[in-house]
Amino acid sequence: MALCSLLGICVAPPLSAQSEEVQRVVNSIAVFHAISGITEKEVPALMMKHAQGIAIFPRVRRAGFVVGLQEGHGLLVTRAEDGKWGNPLFLTLSGGSIGWQVGIQSVDLVLFFQTRRSVDRMLRGQFTLGVDASIAAGSTGRQAGANTDADLESEIYSYSRTRGFFAGLSLSGASLAVDYDANDAYYGKNDLRSKDILSGRSLSSPQASDELKKSLEEYARSVRE
Repeated sequence: MALCSLLGICVAPPLSAQSEEVQRVVNSIAVFHAISGITEKEVPALMMKHAQGIAIFPRVRRAGFVVGLQEGHGLLVTRAEDGKWGNPLFLTLSGGSIGWQVGIQSVDLVLFFQTRRSVDRMLRGQFTLGVDASIAAGSTGRQAGANTDADLESEIYSYSRTRGFFAGLSLSGASLAVDYDANDAYYGKNDLRSKDILSGRSLSSPQASDELKKSLEEYARSVRE
C-alpha cells in the first residue's frame, strides 16, 4: 500500500509544478521505501522498532581524493509518545572525512535515531555525528541482526544506497543542521520553531507530508506484527 501511495505522488503534478521542498519529501519517501524493502531486513526492522526519529537524505553527493567531501539536503521525522510520526523538518548535511579515498558517489542515506536524547541534541542547533551522538554503520543479514539485537549501544545507525564508486565511506564527523529557509518555504511561515514543526502544531502542510507519515506508520506497524 505504501508503494501505491508513493506512485500516486510521483505521477501527480509534474516536477515543474512542485516546489523544491515538496520534491525533497517525495524523494525521501522513495528512499525509505527502498531501504525498508531490503532483503533479510531484520536489522532495518529492529531499527524501526526503537527509532525515535528518522532522517532521510536523498542523493547525498560525495567526492574525494585523500580528503572526502559530502553535501546533502534531507529531512527529519520524529515519533511522538503515542507512536505517530510528525511533520518533516528539513535539514542539511555537510562535512568531510580524512583518508585515502577517491571517486564520486551519490548516496541515499537513512539515519535511525534510537534515543530521544540524540533527537533533542539535533534540535538545539548544528549537530556532529560521532561527536554529539555515537553513530554506527547499519548492516543487514541474520548474523548482524542477532548481534545488533543483543547490544544496541549506538544512538544512531546509518543505512545507505549507493550509485557510483567510493572508497572509505564514513559518516563520522558529518554535521546536520536545520534548513530554516526550506522549512519557511514548505510551510509558508517564517521563524518556525523546530519542535513546533515536528509536532505539527498549528501548521498546514502539502499532501506529501501525509504520504510520508503514512509510509512510516505502515512500515512501523508491519514490524510490530
